[in-house]
Amino acid sequence: MTKLQPQEIETKSMEIIQNKVNLSAFSQKELPVVMRVIHTTGDLEIHRDIRFSSKAVTKGLEALTAGADIFTDVNMVTAGLNKSKLKKLGSKIHCKIADENVAEEAHRIGSTRAETAFKTFGENLHGNIVVIGNAPTALFKLLELVKNHNITPALVVGVPVGFVGAKESKDALMNSDLPYISISGYKGGSPIGASVINALLKLL
Repeated sequence: MTKLQPQEIETKSMEIIQNKVNLSAFSQKELPVVMRVIHTTGDLEIHRDIRFSSKAVTKGLEALTAGADIFTDVNMVTAGLNKSKLKKLGSKIHCKIADENVAEEAHRIGSTRAETAFKTFGENLHGNIVVIGNAPTALFKLLELVKNHNITPALVVGVPVGFVGAKESKDALMNSDLPYISISGYKGGSPIGASVINALLKLL
């Protein structure tokens, strides 16, 4: 087999995805995001579960262009983001899952660190981009903040994974008025959350 360069591998992968999967249900702006998620997961069926609110991609691109910050639940999302592109746009990444004060407060009140971290983010979430790739509790806390404190993120990439609370938290997101990109059911994960943002960055 001929050795391919990284960009050639990616290009070939995208060609294979286009040949194997019918993605006609998605708009031209949504398509690169969907393909990036398929590429990241290696799952040729996952497109059936990807959901976009109206103009979600447009709102995400506008926010990134304006230098919106990224608030996330776990360091795995941070690790997967294209930091050089975000830096050029003036966007900062915020994750408090390893913060000692957050850990102490979570233990004190009997909550998860991810939920407590989002509680401390508070009003800083307004007008910025939220990426939740692991913790349903963080997504539920976000929705609570939106409801009770008039906080509206520019875009929520809500893709927590698992069998306890993940589906329910994403259903709640998709039933809200927030701009979102999500995956219905139990699938999700931090690599998907990061891949969505990286796809938006590439669209810019």
